[in-house]
Amino acid sequence: MMRRAPQSDIDESELEISAPKDYAAGVPAVLVSLDRAVEQMGPLRTAKTLTRLNQRHGFDCPGCAWPETPGHRKPAEFCENGAKAVAEEATLRTVTPEFFARHSVSELGTKTEYWLGQQGRLTHPMVLRPGSDHYEAIEWDDAFALIADHLKALPSPDHAVFYTSGRTSNEAAFLYQLMIRSYGTNNLPDCSNMCHESSGTALTDTIGIGKGSVSVPDIENADLILIAGQNPGTNHPRMLSTLEKAKANGARVVAINPLPEAGLRRFKDPQKPSGVIGQGVDIADEFLQIRLGGDMALFQGLGRLLFEAEDAAPGTVIDREFVAEHCAGFDEYEKHIRGVDLDTVVEATGLPLHRIRALASDLATSERTVVCWAMGLTQHTHAVATIAEAVNLLLARGMIGKPGAGVCPVRGHSNVQGDRTMGIYEKMPESFLAALDAEFGIRSPRHHGYDTVEAIRAMRDGRASVFFAMGGNFVSATPDTHATEAALRRCALTVQVSTKLNRSHTVTGRTALILPTLGRTDLDVQKSGKQVVSVEDSMSMVHLSRGRLRPVSEHLLSEVSIITRLARTLLGPGHPVPWEEFEADYDRIRDAISRVVPGCENYNERVRQPDGFALPHPPRDKREFPTHTGRANFSVNPLEWVPTPEGRLILQTLRSHDQYNTTIYGLDDRYRGVKNGRRVILVNPQDITALGFRDGDRVDIVSEWTTADGTVEERRVHDFRIVSYSTPVGNAAAYYPETNPLVPLDHVAAASNTPASKAVTVRLEPATAPNGSH
Repeated sequence: MMRRAPQSDIDESELEISAPKDYAAGVPAVLVSLDRAVEQMGPLRTAKTLTRLNQRHGFDCPGCAWPETPGHRKPAEFCENGAKAVAEEATLRTVTPEFFARHSVSELGTKTEYWLGQQGRLTHPMVLRPGSDHYEAIEWDDAFALIADHLKALPSPDHAVFYTSGRTSNEAAFLYQLMIRSYGTNNLPDCSNMCHESSGTALTDTIGIGKGSVSVPDIENADLILIAGQNPGTNHPRMLSTLEKAKANGARVVAINPLPEAGLRRFKDPQKPSGVIGQGVDIADEFLQIRLGGDMALFQGLGRLLFEAEDAAPGTVIDREFVAEHCAGFDEYEKHIRGVDLDTVVEATGLPLHRIRALASDLATSERTVVCWAMGLTQHTHAVATIAEAVNLLLARGMIGKPGAGVCPVRGHSNVQGDRTMGIYEKMPESFLAALDAEFGIRSPRHHGYDTVEAIRAMRDGRASVFFAMGGNFVSATPDTHATEAALRRCALTVQVSTKLNRSHTVTGRTALILPTLGRTDLDVQKSGKQVVSVEDSMSMVHLSRGRLRPVSEHLLSEVSIITRLARTLLGPGHPVPWEEFEADYDRIRDAISRVVPGCENYNERVRQPDGFALPHPPRDKREFPTHTGRANFSVNPLEWVPTPEGRLILQTLRSHDQYNTTIYGLDDRYRGVKNGRRVILVNPQDITALGFRDGDRVDIVSEWTTADGTVEERRVHDFRIVSYSTPVGNAAAYYPETNPLVPLDHVAAASNTPASKAVTVRLEPATAPNGSH
């Protein structure tokens, strides 16, 4: 029998610490996957879902965006965390109106993300009226009328904010931005703003398109793969299978990360005998334990060493032909990079010079180099410049637009890249807006809208008073939690389109709505019959996703239905967009996408090919670079890094293995040896002693932030256990969302405005709050 949702919350007194694991996956991953799935779904529903997960005629994983190998699918084409994600979505646990009658919003606000998420699927649209402390059921039409009335009453459409998470389908995302632009604003913040916005900004400036340039076969056939600021074993576990193939083909893999991660040490594929009874495969040939924020210095140091190697053997290292034919700014880059001080590089990275030289030698001799990265690079104040420096290395070696080489920003949430392709962006180019207007006979606004950080500022300052979230968990995903909560509570109306309960439902405007929606696993039937949706993976492949499960409630609507019905209510029956037609048949949405979105021509036909289709990528496909110069751009960046002040630590926030983004699946970070709790801070043993503490002490973590006028602000989270761990001296790590309150709203990356959650200056003080407070 399926176990009931937990009634008790996390008890941090049960926290256990053990030695970290030296491998990822294997038999334990299979056992955990099955246990969590059966617990939430029961055995029959488990079999029905997991056998269809990531299969051609099944549904796309609601977790990460790692792609499948073209032309090949395993019988079990999912990982442990994918199974957990499906179990959470396809659970038979439900959150009904009776649940909200029993639990006030004030009470729910005291619960952790883990407890809230474990309660199950939302079943009815709910409203929180002004002055009330309980949600109550509301009819769908009344909910849409309530939203429309608030939006129509605003002094300007720009006083509304429309957020999007990465799980939204292409069809829903396209209609969502169409509705919002028809209403009259570009306030379209999304979860990209908080993760890979720095990647998109850097890549757009340097190669002309803000997406990765490689495919799975490229990685499998590379001979050198750098993995910087990324933990595939937890965040993109299926990537390990791709790396295993690359290793079998002779690739050398170098992991560049502040923490040793189990997945980059050894991978035990549970679908192979060697992963069950054998030792598995060693993934990283070299682990460079870099200081937080030191990647830019490393890339600049490697650039200088490449020029030294070119001097020693002219014409063998720098790809002069590629540079001359396809690049701009090389001379300025060369002049700058030859002046980089290697002593500073050593200090900034914490790496010995001989190991940096060894990596430079690998780069100089590699024929096919891929650089992969994730939030370890993107969430620094100098993130955009850091990524541009990685691109500089590849351009100097001619590693863009050739098989087995290129840039690989590894996206997190399932369709975050597809959302952006479909127009979820506050600064869409004129070409897209003009095509949208021509297709539908509307007039899209041209002034730029708010990104996530600016949206919080706008709500805080009274410049926005309606907040609408299409999925996600805005409160727990964003930085500076207390500031974000205060901003949302200033709103007249907050709306959350959700599948499950989360903390954002407890932090509300004066009026609040919860609109329950279908998930990826759910059957979606409209007037024309069963519907399918499409998504885009991390490597620009667009493919279909088909939910098959009977929804847990007859009161759920698809995201497309929610958007189209709200649009009809808000914009009126005379609006030129055929909203009813789009709701009835999603093929009609895709027909419109094919005429508006570049690269999506003949969408309905191409997306029904066995593996879907690849969106065009000019740098990859033709070595064409649609930048402002018409060439790939070398960039010159002053060297920045993150020194540790005396008596302080530089903190990075990160995920546990038992979570995906803000969804907490369980309380065990198995790979790092943390069990039955989350309030820990991982600290180098030298720092523990130097700061006057002992392993196991309970501390408050206090962040320090100097504002533009010189004022020092502090933010505090209470009662964390110190865990002695292999981190660089001066650096520490702790889980989010528990430590998001420490990240100042204004602590952001230059140019991308991405919160700099990997570089927070903190001090430790003896704990001042009871164990497990939150």
